[in-house]
Amino acid sequence: MSRQSKILAQSGLIAALYVVLTLVSTALGLSSGAVQVRFSEALCLLPILTPAAIPGLTIGCLLANVLSGCILWDVVFGSLATLLGALGTYALRRRHPALAALPPILSNVIIVPLVLAYAYHIDEAIPYMMLTVGAGEVISVGVLGLLFLSALRRTGADRKIERGLTSPSI
Repeated sequence: MSRQSKILAQSGLIAALYVVLTLVSTALGLSSGAVQVRFSEALCLLPILTPAAIPGLTIGCLLANVLSGCILWDVVFGSLATLLGALGTYALRRRHPALAALPPILSNVIIVPLVLAYAYHIDEAIPYMMLTVGAGEVISVGVLGLLFLSALRRTGADRKIERGLTSPSI
């Protein structure tokens, strides 16, 4: 299997997982409200392990937002926040891995409240929404994401992801 095929396969799997986890969060009522907790945001640390996570997370966010009924501005700018966060995490993965969770948290803290205020006309103050969106992102990325990454490392799955899942075990 070529490197490009592996990246495409990984990206597709990450996108699909992001969509499913977002829809589960939505079904449980966790994806909206003052503090938004999307289980899918835990995947935002995957760019530490593979560049395939960058398009996977972006496409997954775009599809999840479309499927969960978000308006166009939310689809566009929410996906942009995810892309910027993934690029930042990827950039920090080697030199500053302890800071790799910050880009997805910060990109969402800056972009999502603006979308909520201007696209959805939510009357809360933008600084308040930055605080509440930030709390949700800290839970999703900073807690759940780090636990997920730790579990991948404990089981050795991180090395399989980094290698590109060269072949299935039979």
